[in-house]
Amino acid sequence: VRGRDPSAVAVLAEDGAAVAGLLIAASCLGLTSYTGNGVYDAIGSIAIGGLLGSVATFLIRRNANFLVGRSIPEDRLKQIMDVLEQDIMVRSIHDVKATELGADTVRFKAEINFDGREITRRHLSRKETAQLLKEVRDIQTPEELERFLMDHGEQIIDTLGQEVDRIERNIKNKNPEVRHVDLEIL
Repeated sequence: VRGRDPSAVAVLAEDGAAVAGLLIAASCLGLTSYTGNGVYDAIGSIAIGGLLGSVATFLIRRNANFLVGRSIPEDRLKQIMDVLEQDIMVRSIHDVKATELGADTVRFKAEINFDGREITRRHLSRKETAQLLKEVRDIQTPEELERFLMDHGEQIIDTLGQEVDRIERNIKNKNPEVRHVDLEIL
C-alpha cells in the first residue's frame, strides 16, 4: 500500500483486515461447529488478533514519518526555493526546512538575508522625494535629525515586514500545498 494520504491507506488496511478477520472467524466457527472441537475457535481468535496486530504495526510504521515530519521531495523544494531566489528583495537563503505535515500539506521555514538597499528603495518609492529633500534641509538640530531618522527607520522596518508578508503569499500562491510559511529575517 503506497498512497500518500495516510488516512486513505489506514482505511484500506483496516477494511482489508476486517474482511480477512470475518473470513477467518467464519471459517474457524464453521470448523468448530462441524467438528465439535473448540480448538478451531481459539486458533481463529489468535489469528484475528495477529492480523489486527500486524495491521496496527504497519500503520504505526507507515505514519511515524508524518509524526516527526518527512522532508518534501527535492523537485517540490526547488519550486519553493525558486520563488525566493527570483525575488529582488532576497540576498541569500539559509537554514531551509520543508516538511510534509500530511498528504497535501507542507510547512516551509527559511532564514532570509534581505537586501537592505532594495528594501530602502521600495520604501522611498512610496515617498515624495521633493518632500523628503525639504524635510532634510529643514533639519537644524541633532534632535530633529534623530527624529527624522527614527521615523524613516520605523517605516523601513514596516516595509520589510510587508515584504516578508508578500513573499510568504507568493510562496503559497505558487505552491498551494504549502500551508505554513515561516520566513525569519537574518
